[in-house]
Amino acid sequence: MRNHARAVLASDFCVVVTATVRVIYLFVVMEVGTRRILHWNVTEHPTADWTGQQFRMIVSGDEGHRFVIHDRDTIYSDGVDRTLGAMGLEVLKTPARVPQANSFCERVIGTIRRECLDFVIPLTERHLRVILREWITHYNRGRPHSSLGPGLPDPPSDRRVASNGHRVPDGDRVVATPILGGLHHEYRLEAAA
Repeated sequence: MRNHARAVLASDFCVVVTATVRVIYLFVVMEVGTRRILHWNVTEHPTADWTGQQFRMIVSGDEGHRFVIHDRDTIYSDGVDRTLGAMGLEVLKTPARVPQANSFCERVIGTIRRECLDFVIPLTERHLRVILREWITHYNRGRPHSSLGPGLPDPPSDRRVASNGHRVPDGDRVVATPILGGLHHEYRLEAAA
């Protein structure tokens, strides 16, 4: 898996329940090699056509992706697999009732639940989109991942790093930015005033 990690996409669905007890499905696609969430979307009624369209929105053929891992959920019909095949992707279906086979995506969905949705209850589908947009940006650009060394899946290019270990360089200060109203924080170096 390590040899082909940058060529592998993992996808899965999970259920989110709103404060008004509506069930909304969250669809997530991540790049296994970088742990970056490439795409996400929510819907009340996932269909095979909708799922195929989600893949068409992210796979252009220029990224070097060769494989897609997904489970045997009925939403991934033969039509979705044909769409993925037409885009030059080989589908790797996990065995039935073995979530460990798609462990990367199962892990990211668990992280979404533990770090976001267990603390913030969405009121509507629109509210869920706002919450997820902020948290997934944090996940990709500000949350360190131990599997990356620790590193960031999509580090900002303007990020300043302390070059002398754990000390804040002279003339700099640490600035905290709250995420989701203070549920999480991102830290960065900034020139002191």
